[in-house]
Amino acid sequence: MKCVINRRAQFSASHRYWLPELSDAENQQRFGACSRAPGHGHNYELFVSMEGDLDEYGMVLNLSDVKPVIKEQVTSQLDFSFLNEAWPEFQDTLPTTENVARIIWQRLAPHLPLVRIQLFENPELWADYTGDDMEAYLTIKTHFSAAHRLANPKLSMEENKEIYGKCARPHGHGHNYHLEVTVKGNIDPRTGMLADLVDVQKIIDEHVVEPFDHTFLNKDIPYFAEVVPTAENIAVHIRSLLAAPMQETGAQLHKVKLIESPNNSAEVYCEAPVEPKSLAEGSSAQELTAV
Repeated sequence: MKCVINRRAQFSASHRYWLPELSDAENQQRFGACSRAPGHGHNYELFVSMEGDLDEYGMVLNLSDVKPVIKEQVTSQLDFSFLNEAWPEFQDTLPTTENVARIIWQRLAPHLPLVRIQLFENPELWADYTGDDMEAYLTIKTHFSAAHRLANPKLSMEENKEIYGKCARPHGHGHNYHLEVTVKGNIDPRTGMLADLVDVQKIIDEHVVEPFDHTFLNKDIPYFAEVVPTAENIAVHIRSLLAAPMQETGAQLHKVKLIESPNNSAEVYCEAPVEPKSLAEGSSAQELTAV
């Protein structure tokens, strides 16, 4: 039986986004504050995912054997280092989060049965790499606060309460929503970037965070005048709002995950871009909550 196991590790390092073939002004324009000398640092969090068959002892791998491999091949070399000079690979391609994840894969692949490398630069930014040449995934986490009411206006109060419970109360209720937006693309062989983070963040802010923050979704967002704003439907709508503009960054929207509370979240992938039907088109509330 196949099983995936995950091993966590950490290292602290600095890096700088700087290309010697560009002038100071060009580096500043392209990389912003990340181009400043002598660089800046992060407490990186690394997750190494490995797959294999369970052995007679109930293990894929003995973690006592995995830990020293990760330390020898990665963390002992990168901890308290300047990444641009730590490994020769970063002379050709800058040590962005996504590219560091890719090179860590290359360093560990001869020793471990990898299925994924996940590298957190900070709790709001991380990269995933699965061994597919230059393709990687980058996730930005942000948040907004909003209220909503779960009720189909075509149903009675009693019917809505039967379906949505307390969430159908007339004046609604609020959440501090956490939003994770994942894009995928090919890592640029020189800059190390699959997309410009500033552009990605700007799109998320302009199309979602600013319009949605401190609103009553049912009343302030026209789309939800006819669609019940469940977590699922909000995630689907956000996907539709971001898919086209995100392509302008050179990356493709891959996934939207909306965390409504610590106990409730929804995620949708961009491979299925169809939005739910509106109430005006005759969909039932049950249909609207299915993604």
